[in-house]
Amino acid sequence: MSASSPSLLLAARDAAAHQHYPQGALYMVATPIGNMADVSLRALQVLSLVDTVACEDTRHTASLLQAYGLHKPLLALHEHNEVEAAQTVVARLREGQRVAYVSDAGTPGVSDPGARLAAVVTAAALRCVPIPGASSITALLSVAGEAGWDGRFVFAGFLSPKAVERKQQVLQMGADARACVVLEAPHRIEALANELATLGERRLTVGRELTKQFEEVAQIEAGTFPEWLAGESHRTRGEFVLLVHPKAADATQVGAIGASALRTLALLMGELPLKTAVRLSAEITGEPRNALYQAALARREQNGAEEVD
Repeated sequence: MSASSPSLLLAARDAAAHQHYPQGALYMVATPIGNMADVSLRALQVLSLVDTVACEDTRHTASLLQAYGLHKPLLALHEHNEVEAAQTVVARLREGQRVAYVSDAGTPGVSDPGARLAAVVTAAALRCVPIPGASSITALLSVAGEAGWDGRFVFAGFLSPKAVERKQQVLQMGADARACVVLEAPHRIEALANELATLGERRLTVGRELTKQFEEVAQIEAGTFPEWLAGESHRTRGEFVLLVHPKAADATQVGAIGASALRTLALLMGELPLKTAVRLSAEITGEPRNALYQAALARREQNGAEEVD
């Protein structure tokens, strides 16, 4: 990466320099979550412009910047000193400096330090500018593949490290029909797998070490998660992002849909694509979208449709 850094920074300047980068602003810069090639040209342009880079780990960030041919003054700002260090950032912003904040990987403030910093800067009536980038969450969602799912999900982040609280959180997750995204570190993944196994047949997409050389994505039933982990010795290593799929509508849910809602669904299916008809039917009638989708599939099958869009 470093051998091509000059040309990379020139490309960043050519692509992103036209945008205005105000002074006295904090730039929340997302960095790669594993693959160094995932850095954005806009992130490189911002990092080349700022006066200071505040960061979760100065040694890690120094190596990151060096890989792209950048050298900047660093300010340590992590979970243990975030409130105090945020005041230093505010003082520098008031002097007209541009300050970037980066966590060790991914987007600051999303299950990483940075949220309190952004709150302090905003409370001081100073500007906070997001610079988006690679995300394990959206990366996993893009390959999860769930027919009929409208894409809505709950982001739970890291569950509690305390066994009793974590068990309660998983119970709540199991009772919720919505999809849920969970993050976990390698030293707690086995404990989490045992808790998620209580969800039985609920579908689970596991992302391990996403964007890195040995990334792995698997779709399994939650009940088999502990066995899947134990199947290969390397599987307990690395960072995890997990999608608990939305709960499938059962026959009782489909049967409970009112006749009026079914008529609405049938009328809309006659004029619109299936997914659009289901979405509008749910909005009009208030019936569960998953149940309406199952009813729509059943109606199509009954009418002899050969494929579902």
